[in-house]
Amino acid sequence: MVIDRIENSARYDVLGNGIALALRALREGHLVRREAGRYDLMGDAVYALVQAYETKPREQGVWEAHRKYIDVQFVAEGTEVMAYANLADLKPRQPYDDANDYALFDGLGSFVTVSSGMFTIFYPEDAHMPGLAAASPEPVEKVVVKVRVS
Repeated sequence: MVIDRIENSARYDVLGNGIALALRALREGHLVRREAGRYDLMGDAVYALVQAYETKPREQGVWEAHRKYIDVQFVAEGTEVMAYANLADLKPRQPYDDANDYALFDGLGSFVTVSSGMFTIFYPEDAHMPGLAAASPEPVEKVVVKVRVS
């Protein structure tokens, strides 16, 4: 897992071409303030999901992980809490769904506050629980760029 501010994101371009493309698009603002939906950057290899939602209480959060894609999550507006845990430390709750690229888990992990202008990178071994309220539910605008694992 990586967490940092978008102004520092160029240092992570060495993590691969897909991640570099995702971070460059976020840095340059191409994906911010767009209507919610999917935007292709490189077809199914790299695409963005623009989202707008209200954060939820921690009790409503669920651990998720993906096998086919790395998540680059950028909070454009608002603040949310995201949780992280290594898959080895969690117990499966729902088996992997290949068509939708996710599995659900139970267990404990670490929580971080991610504010406007910050991003995270979650690899397939990184279970995550995004969209949690920091103090009370609030609106968040976020871009999740999906980068296919090579």
